[in-house]
This record gives sequence, C-alpha cells and structure tokens, in this order.
Amino acid sequence: MITLYSWDTPNARKISVALEEMGLPYTVKPVDITRNEQFEPGFLKLSPNNRIPAIVDEDGPDGQPISVFESGAILLYLAEKTGRFLPADPRGRVAVWEWLMWQMGGFGPMPGQVHHFLTRPDGPARDYGLERYRSETRRLYGVLDRRLAGRDFVATEGAPSIADFAILGWAWRHERHLGSLEEFPAVAAWYAGMMARPAVARGMAIPLR
Repeated sequence: MITLYSWDTPNARKISVALEEMGLPYTVKPVDITRNEQFEPGFLKLSPNNRIPAIVDEDGPDGQPISVFESGAILLYLAEKTGRFLPADPRGRVAVWEWLMWQMGGFGPMPGQVHHFLTRPDGPARDYGLERYRSETRRLYGVLDRRLAGRDFVATEGAPSIADFAILGWAWRHERHLGSLEEFPAVAAWYAGMMARPAVARGMAIPLR
C-alpha cells in the first residue's frame, strides 16, 4: 500500500493521476499547507524540502518501506515500480526524461509565480511580477503547443507517459495563470483528451485535503 501525503495542488494532482492510471492501491494523508503542517518534524523526515507531495511505499524495492519526495522523483519511482508509462527503449526514455525535466524546471515554477503574484496587493511589484511570469508562462505554453502539433501525447506514441501526468498537473490550473487555451489549440486538444481518460478523472476527483 502507498500513502500519498498531499494537498490540493498541481504537484499533488500529478501523483493522484499517476496512481489511478497505474492501478496502484493507495491512501491519502492530507498535509494542510495553509496551517504549515509541511514543517512538522514527522513530515520533514519524509520530505526534507518541506514540500508536498511525498509518498511512502510499504512494499519498496527490497520489500521494505521507502519514502520518496519531489513529484518528478515520485513519478519516476512509480513508473519503475510498475513498468508502465516510461518506455523501455533508451530513446523513448530520453524523450520522457526531457519533457519531465522541462515541466519540473519551467512549466510549474513559472505558472506558480503567476499564482503567487495574483495574491499580492496592487502595486508596481505585483504588476512587474505578473508581467514577467505571465510572459514566460505563455512562452512555455507555446513550446508545448508546438510539441503537441500532430501528436496525442507529449513524449510517446499511442499512450501517455509520466511526462503527460506531470504537465497535466499544471495545465489543470490554466484558467488561473493563463485564462483560455484558445491561443494554443494543440494543447487544448491534448488537455481535453487527457481529462477525458477515466483514470485521470478519478485522480482529479480524489479528495487531497
């Protein structure tokens, strides 16, 4: 059994979607980040960077429990554990790694900064932050749109990969940091297709708080 330590955030949604797609049994333990529960000593033992999500897999690689923090590492761990959503051939794996790292390094931190500045008081600092990070977020959507032109999935053919799950977690919040996907038709088509998957729908509906 896997325990998912989470809150209702894009990074946590990546993992609930992946767990549903992989058919792995799991339970959810909310970590209320609005009450700073991510700083409690018990959680810091699992996630020393005091960020959700984290997991504990009671059936680790050697049959013993293992904890994993950072959403990208969790996705890689789950893919290795199940042998699913990560190609076996080296070229296919590289493509998934590339787009997973693209999400972790940009398509997450940048929209996340938009979310942050949206909560700031009106003023020059807020205006500057929103202009800077909205511009970069829009650029990243353009990169993704070009990649998805003529494709059903970001890094693989015929079925999604953990890169799709990672990117979907943040695309799920597009109305907040971008607005409409109308400017990015390939992203819009991919997003609609992903959200129509039954396992994705279950992963998005799981209470994480």
